[in-house]
Amino acid sequence: MTERVAVYDTGMLIALASGKAEAREIHRGIRDRSVHRPIIPALVLAQAWRPAPRLAHSLSTLLKDCTVPLARSSPPPLRHTSAGRFDCVACSTAPDVKDIRRIGAALGTAELPPKKRPDAVDASVAWTAMKHIEAVVFTSDPDDVCAYLAALHDHGTRVFPV
Repeated sequence: MTERVAVYDTGMLIALASGKAEAREIHRGIRDRSVHRPIIPALVLAQAWRPAPRLAHSLSTLLKDCTVPLARSSPPPLRHTSAGRFDCVACSTAPDVKDIRRIGAALGTAELPPKKRPDAVDASVAWTAMKHIEAVVFTSDPDDVCAYLAALHDHGTRVFPV
């Protein structure tokens, strides 16, 4: 069985930044046991980031343990192992126009919970997880992420509510 790659949504970042015990325990376990760093999609970081000193400090500390795919100043997706360090193909490739159209189609077809509006950040989280084949999304919006995964026809990603 392959290791599941962790993908964090904005709710997970907020839970970690605010010191929620469950989120911190999850993150420590992933950090200490996984070869692939947890993924924070760029839009998730943008949605969570604010210039408040305490929040900025918490998120900056967290970013040392995670990877933001294709961000130049981000740590690489895979940690060094005794076999060396290899690259994650999914993290090393930018979405093409076809991928972006697929995310947009999911925004239009996802069966979201009542009173929810389409959210491009949640859809991009689902797409990022789907790209990694075996992933788990840590989210405060499990119903939304599940709706986008279904619209993307992804049946391999797991969703864990935080």
